[in-house]
Amino acid sequence: MNIQKPYLLFLGDAHDQLAAKVADGIKQWHPEYCVGQYRMANCHADCQLTDMDIDAAVKAGAKTLVVGVANRGGIISKEWISVLSAALEKGMDLAAGLHNKLSDVPELRALADRLGRNLFDVRHPTQQYPVASGRKRSGKRVLPVGTDCSCGKMYTALAIEKEILARGGKATFRATGQTGILISGAGVSVDAVVSDFVSGAVETLAPANEADHWDVIEGQGSLFHPSFAGVTTGLIHGAQPDALVLCHEPTRTHMRGVDYPIPDIADCMALNLKMAQLTNPDARFVGISLNTSALSDADALALMAELEVRHGLPVVDPFRQGVGAIVDKLAAL
Repeated sequence: MNIQKPYLLFLGDAHDQLAAKVADGIKQWHPEYCVGQYRMANCHADCQLTDMDIDAAVKAGAKTLVVGVANRGGIISKEWISVLSAALEKGMDLAAGLHNKLSDVPELRALADRLGRNLFDVRHPTQQYPVASGRKRSGKRVLPVGTDCSCGKMYTALAIEKEILARGGKATFRATGQTGILISGAGVSVDAVVSDFVSGAVETLAPANEADHWDVIEGQGSLFHPSFAGVTTGLIHGAQPDALVLCHEPTRTHMRGVDYPIPDIADCMALNLKMAQLTNPDARFVGISLNTSALSDADALALMAELEVRHGLPVVDPFRQGVGAIVDKLAAL
């Protein structure tokens, strides 16, 4: 998928700010992609962008209306159809990462077909991927992995890309989930790829590149999560990472959605490294990234210092202090 920029972010009738987390993510990481936001009368979210109607957005250059809000069940609400239709009629494409496909809404599908517009259902891949080869390819790749789901892998990857680019280096964030795709404008949602082709999809997503270029590949799931370990395994093998970053939320005791304990950090790193060395024997960990949002500054810093001593790696919270120490390690590879 290659979604045309810039975007008009559709917040619809979001009942609170959390419901607009996709739009918030796009605005935080790539504000230059956003011409404004569209809020319906009963919207309770605000991304602090200029409020625009469809005509104003088109005049400002918007190419795609991005559904940046999620409702219960992830459906295309009937109340949204008139706005989405107007965007198509005025020349915009549509993009969404909901469970319900834009292309499954008859009136939107018919209108897009008639007008020659694109409907991007980013959760659902539209191309065929090869079986992975495992062959060594040029360029460098870094992959965040986690002790659990939703513990900061995407945020860490985006922060690493931003830091490398700020230093004048070469880097590309490679999105593997629907939110990352909408933030970056391209990628593949690997959790919707047939299992035999996950590694091949990632090889396609992060192909051979210049020797000094870093592909920063968005991690998914956890090798210790009974629901998603398979996706994580395929992603690791296809990424062929030169470097791994362990992501962890230190206040959790159990994995999200299941009655399994959070694994020990050292055990998690050992298993991820073993998996990574199948397709890249030189793979290594370059740091630990913590989500310390539930800790005080003092407690967070104390924990980071303790983990640095224990594991001999830089330990950071990307939000509190950035990922400079991890990028320093990447620069030495």
